[in-house]
Amino acid sequence: MGKKGGGDKKGKKVRKKQAKPRKGEHYKIEGGKAQKTKMECPKCGAGVFMAEHKDRQHCGRCGYTKWKK
Repeated sequence: MGKKGGGDKKGKKVRKKQAKPRKGEHYKIEGGKAQKTKMECPKCGAGVFMAEHKDRQHCGRCGYTKWKK
């Protein structure tokens, strides 16, 4: 018999860490001022950037999608 309540550790799933964006990916510095390189979500507000796809821009937080023509 083993210890109570511990459970078997065999086959335990390990979560992988999600990749974080690099520091200079959302902003570009020109002439001492920072400019945004990606569009912010109009529903979520400042600080929430939209993902760039070839046919659309999509917010991962609220699901807002802006289609390109």
